[in-house]
Amino acid sequence: MSNLDMKPPVAACGGRAGVTAEPVREVLEARHMPLGESTVVRRLLPNLGRRMVGAWCFVDHYGPDDIAGEPGMQVPPHPHTGLQTVSWLHDGEVLHRDSLGSLQTVRPRELGLMTAGRAIAHSEESPRDHSRLLHGAQLWVALPDAHRTTAPAFEHHAELPHLAGGGLSATVILGELAGAASPGTTYTPIVGADVTLAAGTEARLPVEPDYEYAALTMSGEAEVDGLRLAPESMVYLGCGRTELPLRADVDSSLMLLGGEPFAERIVVWWNFVGRHHDEIDRARKDWMSGTRFGEVHGYDGPRLEAPPLPPTPLKPR
Repeated sequence: MSNLDMKPPVAACGGRAGVTAEPVREVLEARHMPLGESTVVRRLLPNLGRRMVGAWCFVDHYGPDDIAGEPGMQVPPHPHTGLQTVSWLHDGEVLHRDSLGSLQTVRPRELGLMTAGRAIAHSEESPRDHSRLLHGAQLWVALPDAHRTTAPAFEHHAELPHLAGGGLSATVILGELAGAASPGTTYTPIVGADVTLAAGTEARLPVEPDYEYAALTMSGEAEVDGLRLAPESMVYLGCGRTELPLRADVDSSLMLLGGEPFAERIVVWWNFVGRHHDEIDRARKDWMSGTRFGEVHGYDGPRLEAPPLPPTPLKPR
């Protein structure tokens, strides 16, 4: 998914100075952002108070939207560098195309994982014949320095490990949770899981004390560590836990994101993750000149143009 903001703010991310070593409950409110013709997303990362959670550096939650008779998601071809994109759906379908020639429809509870590495371009759209509802999340994972120029790749995993018991069920999207490991390729210690709680459930989910965590509401209104997590919000939980108390009075679903704090300092601008201004500037120029990123074939419409860089140099912090 693209950041379609034509005046994208600079997000200086990473480093461990902002990581909370102890358990906390820091609520992050979403910003509403347009995405294409008929989709509005709730942007939870980067946030004014929190730039990253582990290697997770971008989180958009959208829907559930009734797109019957509407085009649904329509994100034209656009570039990425230095990151992985994670597509996750509860309802609907997303048709992925990229400059490697990948053509894949991602459906609910299937993992669409794209590693941009040194450069890739892709588009995302609701298929012509699509379901009535569209509901999901798009997330980015920053690649560490040793792997950020790796060869681009796309993975689709229809079967993912599942945990269940006592009214709780969890699908491991990325990384490992309670001994269950996703087949998706990772480059840093990380975890992403979709957790569903039946009404009346009280459970404790094992977590890693060295990881920092956050949880975002997908549906319902679960309690996370005693905090009722309202719709359209995320709670940052810090580090230092060995288990996470969860409770729900109504059927609820949330995403748990976590990982080892990302020590490197990075710059996130538009659809690029880099380390300094010149790197971002070069990626932008390469996209505008039609080099390096390749072409996305089959999308009915023009590709996205890159916005202008801000007048002052981009700096990691």
